[in-house]
Amino acid sequence: MSRIGKNPIVVPADVTVTVAEGLVTVKGKLGQLTQEFSDVTVKLEEGQVIVERSSDHKDQRAKHGLYRSLINNMIIGVSTGFTKELELVGVGYRASNQGQKLDLALGFSHNIVLEVAPEVTLETISEKGKNPIVKLTSYDKQLLGAITAKIRDFRRPEPYKGKGIKFVGEVLRRKAGKSA
Repeated sequence: MSRIGKNPIVVPADVTVTVAEGLVTVKGKLGQLTQEFSDVTVKLEEGQVIVERSSDHKDQRAKHGLYRSLINNMIIGVSTGFTKELELVGVGYRASNQGQKLDLALGFSHNIVLEVAPEVTLETISEKGKNPIVKLTSYDKQLLGAITAKIRDFRRPEPYKGKGIKFVGEVLRRKAGKSA
């Protein structure tokens, strides 16, 4: 039995969960998310969501814990939300935003302008003497992860000086330079 899949998901009071034909809808104070599911059974009992499988077939075992985690992330997202912070490390690296447009100066010949989805709240923090920080907040964990990965891919941290875009708190594996 899947250790993750067999755990029930407790639904908070301010969140409503509806299960229809192959579709789970979660609605809360921050927004609404839907997820299709197959090969498993999703039940709503006494303020808990339970994900079950009918057999020990390989596909059902694989999807048991997956759908439980996806539904759990949806419930956490619409009730409390998710936040990711990116730090720009490098001389002259800057970030600014106008509404949902993120403007990044990363040492290229031009600035990179990225239009962020409306479900994501964008904020840039620039303090003198500190690295600029891009703070992204959303109720959709998958969308938030995709956007942060796209921003990070513009200038990945390099292992020698550590320059690039990294997550706040991320520990980079550093390499020694040339030995004389």
